[in-house]
Amino acid sequence: MTNNDLKHDSVEYAGVTIPYSWCHSRRRTLGITVRPDKSVSVRVPMRTPLKDIKAFVTLRAEWVLKVWKKLNAKPTRQQDYGRGSVFMFQGEDYNLEFAKGLRRSLQLHDGLLILSAPEMLTEDAVRKMIDRWYRKQALLIVKDRSIECYRMMKGEGIPLPPITIRSMKTRWGSYSYHTKRIALALNLIKMPTACLDYVIIHELCHIKVRHHGPDFWMMVSRYCPDYQEMRRLLKQYS
Repeated sequence: MTNNDLKHDSVEYAGVTIPYSWCHSRRRTLGITVRPDKSVSVRVPMRTPLKDIKAFVTLRAEWVLKVWKKLNAKPTRQQDYGRGSVFMFQGEDYNLEFAKGLRRSLQLHDGLLILSAPEMLTEDAVRKMIDRWYRKQALLIVKDRSIECYRMMKGEGIPLPPITIRSMKTRWGSYSYHTKRIALALNLIKMPTACLDYVIIHELCHIKVRHHGPDFWMMVSRYCPDYQEMRRLLKQYS
């Protein structure tokens, strides 16, 4: 089990059960996020005792219930781009923060996605800047992870095809027998690395097995034994 594996627990507050998932992260402090689907996600530093995690969620329970109430009033919500907005990157949540800088830049630091700029940016400019940053990170990380996954599967005698990154809305990846290319969803960069690896392995397996029958899943399981958990996580954010 890796440090990014999600674990599940719950707390009781004011007669309401609040289920939540939690995992270790590179954060220095505990962080909690309520997603649009009302799921509660907690990120904690390494070696944080379980009792401290539960106590932290209980401490923030009243806030969670207030957010749930707002979500019930607004069933759908678009991504915000103001200070404090939450952005996912490799399975962790980062709150957007603005800073004065000599040039425009984005960097991650202790649970924050810090956008520096010499001037005040419009929401559209912030969105475009963050979108470009996601795509740049995806190109770098997908290249690295695809090579690593291919090395694991080299014994299968399959090639490593070109991989493109797309803003796919209905699927996480695909393999084209016509173009001999793999396409991956840009949003995979927001998911834990294990999920990205699973999708790459999934599509590499399709080079050899076209269907989703038992033979296909047996091949996937050789290189991603916990693929069912990865599928569950991806479905949660579809």
